[in-house]
Parts: sequence; structure tokens; C-alpha cells
Amino acid sequence: MNYIVEEKHNGERIDKFLVGVMENVSRTDVQKLIEAGEVKVGGGKVAKNFRVETGMAVVVEKMIEKESSTLEPEDIPLNIVYEDDDIVVINKPRNLVVHPGNGVSKGTLAAALLYHFKENLSTVNGPLRPGIVHRLDKDTPGLMVVAKNDAAHRHLAHQLETRTLHRTYNALVWGCPRDLEGTIDAPIGRNPKNRLKMAVVKGGKESRTHYVAKQFFAIATLLELQLESGRTHQIRVHSRYTGHPVVGDPLYDGRDESLNRVPPLMKPVAEKVLEIAPAQLLQAVKIELIHPRTNKKLTFKVPMEEPFANVLKLLKKECPASAPVYDEEEGFRDFDAQIRFDEDDEFDEYAEPLEISPDEAAPVKERKTRAQRLAEKKATAAKRRAVAAERKLIKQMKAARRKGIAPEDFVEPGYEPTIDPELLE
Repeated sequence: MNYIVEEKHNGERIDKFLVGVMENVSRTDVQKLIEAGEVKVGGGKVAKNFRVETGMAVVVEKMIEKESSTLEPEDIPLNIVYEDDDIVVINKPRNLVVHPGNGVSKGTLAAALLYHFKENLSTVNGPLRPGIVHRLDKDTPGLMVVAKNDAAHRHLAHQLETRTLHRTYNALVWGCPRDLEGTIDAPIGRNPKNRLKMAVVKGGKESRTHYVAKQFFAIATLLELQLESGRTHQIRVHSRYTGHPVVGDPLYDGRDESLNRVPPLMKPVAEKVLEIAPAQLLQAVKIELIHPRTNKKLTFKVPMEEPFANVLKLLKKECPASAPVYDEEEGFRDFDAQIRFDEDDEFDEYAEPLEISPDEAAPVKERKTRAQRLAEKKATAAKRRAVAAERKLIKQMKAARRKGIAPEDFVEPGYEPTIDPELLE
């Protein structure tokens, strides 16, 4: 199959160009073709980042055969937020894998979609991922959009690529980030020491996470985050990279490993938080997209899941904190980690001050001046020298007695005996 590059495609990456001109293929399919050497320009193989020019002939010699489906429909309940002929928006529960892989073949969201929507799902991502446009981690609940046909899928995929499909997450992280809003820009790749984990690594894929601090506690902060890219475990990895792991995250130091950062009086509260949190307290709470058919902007929101909401309620009661105040010299002032009160406590704003007599008041500790501290230091040193000299004298007197010298004849070293002046005449 030959494809001639038109003027409107001049300068595009070859994988993007082929997705636009070929039917029923995804960018992943095209990249596989390029890696297999089935895409040629001028008789030679090209790289996936090759850019086409007007009038150029791109030859696709062979299509990769898509794997046959081994996915069986399963009657798994779905929380459907919105549905029409093109898309479905669902609220994925925690502990549900999106599609088969990594030893998981059953009990997936893909199997549930196949049961509920039969053949009315896109096939762009292959038979093992029917309708799946993007994914969430197994223990990350929240909103996902599913495509019912290939045209809708490609439209949504284009929105993800051009960042017009916005996903908003809430995450509770340990401590308080240095900046109350900002962007984490750090490349993510496979952890070289543990292939089951991701990490910020040199040469990794470009990754950006935007965040804003929304709610503050003495030991944690609730963040609102948006992804500019969609890497595996991106929010969890970036949070760990900044030193503020997601609370409850078993893979990226969000559980017992983070208890050392908690003040001693707050440690029982932190331990209770980890008891409530089944895994990372991270949720996709909002999704904004452009409808593939009507081109209207749609926005969907879901409330906090129960464990997440319970943790926030506990922290609000046991260790609340106001937003930190920025000082040019000190930076952000620390939270008062000892604050502790019940919601039912009442404070009388106009209560009379408690009167304490001078005898009852605690003594005021005055700070010594530098001269006073220096004088005390000299006096202590002189006393130490005097004690050492006395011990030395006693030791010398004992040695003189062993030699038979009478005490009255003993002369202390460093002193001359008194001489009778008459003897000098």
C-alpha cells in the first residue's frame, strides 16, 4: 500500500501520518510495523520519529496480523456515569484491573465491558482491550472513558495526544510540598533495580504532572493533580520523587516507610490512616472531554470513595492545619503538629483572661550575655586547672615519702625555699 504525503501533512512524524491515512490502526500498530521494517520511504526502512515531506511516497508492505481474542465476557457490575452511542464514562472501583496482562487473565474491566456492551466496542487497541482508551492502576479508582466504535476511539486518542482531554486526580500525600502549586517535570522509565516499579530515570519518557495544594493537615496534604502525559504510575512516581509519597501507596514508600516523618504525637493518627487506606489514596475525580460526534465539551465528576473520605474526616478532626504562611526569610512556616481538638469543642471568643499571681507564674529564664558566658567558661577552666594541680601535688608528695623525704623538707616543684637573710651576709 502506497500513501502520498499531501501538503497538510508536511513535517509530521511518520507514525502520526500513517494513523491519519490508514483505517482501523492505532499508533501502537503503526510503530510495530515500523519496528518490523514494513514501512519504507524511497526503498529504505525508517525510524518511528522520521518526518515526512510533501510528495513523498510512504510504502506499507505488510500489515501485522492482530492477535485473536482470548478474552471471555464476565458479569462484573459497572458503575456507569454516562452512556450514548459513541462513548461510555464509568467510575472504576478500586481493586479492578483494566485489561489482561502481567499474569492477570480474568476479572478485568475489559471482560466486564465485553459482557455489558457485546460487540459495541472499539477494536483499535486489539481484542484484549476492547473499548479501552486509557487506563488506571488496579488500586486507583475513578473516572474512565470507553469508546464504543473505532471513530470515537481515534478521536479520543487524538484528544489525549493534543491534551484536550483533561483528567483530574485527588491524592493525599505525606507532609507538605515545598511549593503549594507547581509542575513536576521529570522523565519516567522502568526502575533499573526493580523491573516491577517505575522511577525517575535519565533517558526516561518525558513526563509532567501539574498540582495544586487544596487541603492541609499536620501530617499530610490533599493535592489536586492533572497529567500532561500519561505514563505508568506517573502521579505515584512523581510524588515519591519529590519526597512526598502518596499516603497508603504500597509500592512507592507510602505506608510504614513514611511513618518516620510523622511527629511522635501524631504517629497513632498516621497508623490509623494506614489501617483505613486499602492502598494509595489516589482517585480520578474529574474528566473533561470533547464529544467525538457532537464536538461539545463534556465534564464528569464523582465524589470521594469511602476510604478516602473517611481518612480526610479523621485528619480534619485529629490533626488539622491552616495553609502555611510564606515568609521571605524563613520560607513556608511549619505546621503546628501538636494541634488537636474535637469538632464539638466550643471556644468563647470573649472569655476573660485567666489571672495568675506572680508566685504562681513560671519563672522567666533570662538569656545570658556573651560576656557572662565567656566569664563562666574561664572560671570553669581555672577551676579544672586548680583541681589538676592539686592532684599532681598529692602524687608528688607520695613519691617523696617513698624516697624518705620528710614532709617538712619537701619542696613543691616550681617554688624556691625561703633563705635566711643572715646567711647571705
